[in-house]
Amino acid sequence: MASFSIEDFVGDGVLKELLPKLLEEGWDDVPTLKIMNSEDMDAINMTQYQKDALEIRTYLHDRSLMQYGDKLETSRKCLAELLNLSSKELSSQFGMKRGHIARFTDRINACTDPLPKSYDLGAARKNTGTPTRKNTIHKIQSIAKSFGRSSTYDDRSLEESLAGFKIKDGYIFKGIVAAGPAEARACGCIQPPPVVDSVAPYAAIENISVQRLTPVYKIGMEPLVKSKAPPMKASELWRDKPAVLLCIRRPGCIMCRAEAHQLYAKKPIFDALGVQMFAVLHEHIESEVKDFWPRYWGGVVILDRTMEFFKALGGGKLLKDKFLSGFLFNPRAIANYKRAKALGIAQNFKGEGEIKGGLFIVGQGGTGIAYQFIERNFGDWAPVAETIEICARLQNQQQDQGDSSKSPQEYK
Repeated sequence: MASFSIEDFVGDGVLKELLPKLLEEGWDDVPTLKIMNSEDMDAINMTQYQKDALEIRTYLHDRSLMQYGDKLETSRKCLAELLNLSSKELSSQFGMKRGHIARFTDRINACTDPLPKSYDLGAARKNTGTPTRKNTIHKIQSIAKSFGRSSTYDDRSLEESLAGFKIKDGYIFKGIVAAGPAEARACGCIQPPPVVDSVAPYAAIENISVQRLTPVYKIGMEPLVKSKAPPMKASELWRDKPAVLLCIRRPGCIMCRAEAHQLYAKKPIFDALGVQMFAVLHEHIESEVKDFWPRYWGGVVILDRTMEFFKALGGGKLLKDKFLSGFLFNPRAIANYKRAKALGIAQNFKGEGEIKGGLFIVGQGGTGIAYQFIERNFGDWAPVAETIEICARLQNQQQDQGDSSKSPQEYK
């Protein structure tokens, strides 16, 4: 799976010399860098060679083929030209393996759901006179906001590009508390573990003692928190902004890594909605944190040593499952494993792997838990469309509350 380390993303080619400028202009993480458009590139005086290199690397990152970035870039061919090469040419000129050629030439199915390539829509943009990066983010924000209410945005191309993240007409919510299906295993001999059907009380999470293990990844950031960060109350995490908390069963697990990577790839949308992202671990194995961040998750990683977030997902007790009954005899878990395996993710078996994880969306301040997803089967992922929908509703609620507090003069 392609890394979220921006140094890994730009490689040793022509983009490397741009790192100081990218940092200065705020293009300092991979998901945000990938949404650059032509005006953004012109604003920092990128050459055509650098523009082509960014397009190639973005395409490769979506398909977990970054190992070919330097070779393809030095060919001086643009992405369109490379895609028109034959399989024999891709193999002989760049040493591309047969399976990788199939993935490279598949223009539709990416390993991660790519955000819309904004630079393809540059002609449709309006000149507002503000810095171009703000314009790009504003576009994403305008569409993201429409998830929670009817869309009136006029950039139809971008809206269609983001349609995959939007709740479709007729979609049935799993509910505020969501989980995978409860299917009997081993011909009905093994019953799936029960899950709670009501959201955890806010009191169960607000006073949890957590410890920050990593910062948000940026260019030039120290790889990990050098000194041991002091414990803090969990409520400090969402004091000023809503938060998505992804509770990781085990950071070396192939399915956990895949879910984290898929979710963090949507960072520009969550940024536009004003929502923070945290990964929550229940044990601290330093080598595992280093392998996990920022390759699979570029956001803050926190430690819940007492496992209170995980207990809250299970209704007050840890939701656990055995490898034999929960995986080998569970077709849904095996399907989840195959889905992650297809993304080319490495894995290991270090650490506790029986404690189920999940996801919380918590409103700003003390407004409570807005959404809770429980990993019933090993490798279940919270639906991205639901996650974004709930975050959009939170933002719309905050805006409505802000509007209602305005005086009549402020509306004029």
